[in-house]
Amino acid sequence: MNLMSEIGRMGKGYAPWLLFLTQILILLHFSACKVPAVIVFGDSSVDSGNNNFIPTIARSNFEPYGRDFFNGNPTGRFSNGRIPPDFVSEAFGIKEAVPAYLDPSYTISDFATGVCFASAGTGYDNATSNVADVIPLWKEVEYYKEYQKKLRAYLGEENANEILSEALYLVSIGTNDFLENYYALTERRCEFPIVEQYEDFLIGLAENFFREIYGLGARKISLTGLPPMGCLPLERAMNIMEFHNCVEEYNNLALEFNGKLGWLVSKLNNDLPGLQMIDANVYDIFLQIVKNPSGFGFEEAKTGCCGTGRFEMGFLCDPKFTCQDANKYVFWDAFHPSQKTSQIISNYLIEKHLAMFL
Repeated sequence: MNLMSEIGRMGKGYAPWLLFLTQILILLHFSACKVPAVIVFGDSSVDSGNNNFIPTIARSNFEPYGRDFFNGNPTGRFSNGRIPPDFVSEAFGIKEAVPAYLDPSYTISDFATGVCFASAGTGYDNATSNVADVIPLWKEVEYYKEYQKKLRAYLGEENANEILSEALYLVSIGTNDFLENYYALTERRCEFPIVEQYEDFLIGLAENFFREIYGLGARKISLTGLPPMGCLPLERAMNIMEFHNCVEEYNNLALEFNGKLGWLVSKLNNDLPGLQMIDANVYDIFLQIVKNPSGFGFEEAKTGCCGTGRFEMGFLCDPKFTCQDANKYVFWDAFHPSQKTSQIISNYLIEKHLAMFL
């Protein structure tokens, strides 16, 4: 566990000077790092456990989830272990895992160097968060505002503002808007009968979100686009007519939407002074892993480690019917990558896109 987190935890029950020492260490860490904190918005691809503390079925705080996490702890991450923000935070020398904001076992001393507001099942579209009663993106922003107030009270206005402006903001969201909302339900398809119309609607929502967090102080932002959605085990399992191959319609949609996100990144960088926003597209590297799993040390890319690997995720992931070695699998469950895949993708993002912030 990170030293600052440990001292912060000790401060709960010991002398006040420990709290002071924690603050000093945070400020020393800040002065030594170009990126003093990692702040996360998004969906299950980056949620470190916020859904544990809301009334929703979109949870994973039980076995076999987390079995390869530290101490085999099912934290609420939709993985057998760590997820991309954890690896990014570690690579930047901050800490090995980014805590969930709603987790009461953490305090502002833990959150000062990294915090996650993401919620599994959410999207840019508020209607997407309603599907599984999860935290909408606007609420993630409200939690971020609350966090800012706590950070300023803890470290002082000037120090807190510097951390907020120098922090790296990781944003990964959008898959649920299409697979759990647009294609699964009828409301948005009636409103936007052509999927390109819905894409443009989401781009408008995305632009509003990024302009808002910019207005709140965010300057270093990494936006992860859509993965090759048609190659998720769940989508392949349902693609019976094409012999369980990847659903090319969904992959082409992801490529098209990612192109629009890239345009948005360029637009915002031009419009907003001081913004350093990165189009951290993972589509190509993810597709390479799926198409050539052995080249990355995997044995299976069509199914996940959990159950049959075709349909199971969340509460359907029974420990008795889960593979022994998740490192052999590209996917952990029918929707989410394994820890090993997340690490490979994170390393790629750090080398190709985020190295400029190191």
